[in-house]
Amino acid sequence: MLQSPSRPLLCEPEAVSTWAEPYLDDFGPDDANISDHDVWTHGVPHATFARMRREDPVAWVYEVDGRGYWAVTKYDDAFRISRDTQTFTSAQGIRLEDMAPDELEARKTMMEMDPPEHTRYRRLVSRGFTPRVVNTYEAAIRGLACEVLDRALTEERFDFVTEVATELPMRMLGRMLGTSDADGHQLVEWGDALLGNTDPDFTDYPVGLVDTDEFRFMPFRSPATVEIFEYAAAQAAQRRECPTRDVISQLLAPTTDGTPLTDLEFKNFFTLLIAAGNDTTRYTMTHGLWVLMAHPHLFDTWRAAVLAGDDDLTASAVEEVLRASSVTTHFRRTATCDTEIRGTKVRAGDKVVLYYVSADHDDDRFTHPFRFDLARPNNEHMAFGRNGPHLCLGAWLARMEIKVVFEELLRRVVRVEQDGPMERLRSNFISGIKRLPVHVVELAA
Repeated sequence: MLQSPSRPLLCEPEAVSTWAEPYLDDFGPDDANISDHDVWTHGVPHATFARMRREDPVAWVYEVDGRGYWAVTKYDDAFRISRDTQTFTSAQGIRLEDMAPDELEARKTMMEMDPPEHTRYRRLVSRGFTPRVVNTYEAAIRGLACEVLDRALTEERFDFVTEVATELPMRMLGRMLGTSDADGHQLVEWGDALLGNTDPDFTDYPVGLVDTDEFRFMPFRSPATVEIFEYAAAQAAQRRECPTRDVISQLLAPTTDGTPLTDLEFKNFFTLLIAAGNDTTRYTMTHGLWVLMAHPHLFDTWRAAVLAGDDDLTASAVEEVLRASSVTTHFRRTATCDTEIRGTKVRAGDKVVLYYVSADHDDDRFTHPFRFDLARPNNEHMAFGRNGPHLCLGAWLARMEIKVVFEELLRRVVRVEQDGPMERLRSNFISGIKRLPVHVVELAA
């Protein structure tokens, strides 16, 4: 059973505690249409997922504009399927949208590939995202975080998303791509149009609200791709004339078999980096602060740990922020043959959707899943897809950026409060807080 959102905290705010329960204000109804983009503007439908995990963990979901799919909501099932690329392929799409073969071919990135093809593409840039290499970025990330926060904190009231959470990942991504800071806001605007392609705040052509058929051969069905492709082509021309050590140059280098990416493959890969390199980290940071503001004793506990140099608590707190937010709500697979999931018969060609946001709140895997615990042990969440072939390429970079931004925020701020209603992204794919007004009540001396 879910605990009532109105239940008081189980500890006094003055007490030294690393957790709050429940950490959410609203679990939503238990009969929400989880494929409806508008449902997610009210928050993650946790009560619906809890009922599905309990009553029908491999449930058939009907779609108004689709052929339906199997919703997998338990952790163990999602973990197993995400690793079984022979039975459950990514090559027919990783979101709910069905694409004809010519659309899929035109829009394909490494996300829509299985090993060994996926492995070939991933190796192009993976060496720049390993834990060892990401650790060398810490000083640069910290410098950017300090600059971003110091500028934002000149005001008592501001939108945390636009002034902080957007700025750091955007500027770090630009450094890695080798693009200029001056281009950063344009990259963010394009990224929003891609991952926010269902939200009218981010695009004039929101999927599901207007006819986007003319854009069906473009990644994310977004006309922003035209400008992104032009920009990518210009950046590629510069690197071919004068190669550097940035990610774009790595993409242009021949693969291990000596074959370079085609122009379309390069442009689609670049588009994927723009989409994934900013938005998910931004929304994870924002969700974390939202929880801390709702439970000030957690803010105080983490702040005390940062000031005391307790890196262990910070490391576990970052993982809890990732688990609780699970910003990428799902990834889809397609069954390659007739099979079974938890005794449910699945036919070849059926869409199978792994709901990571549900798996990360499965009480068979996580004790007290609706408790936000800064010191949660054994927190092997699925926010990055865990250890399958599609483990998020930028997982370690995202961890580093989240770690650094909270460390530097907590050093500078004693008390911060929410300063008005937040707004959520209209998307069933990305669970994001797109606006979070804050009031800085007290700065550190």
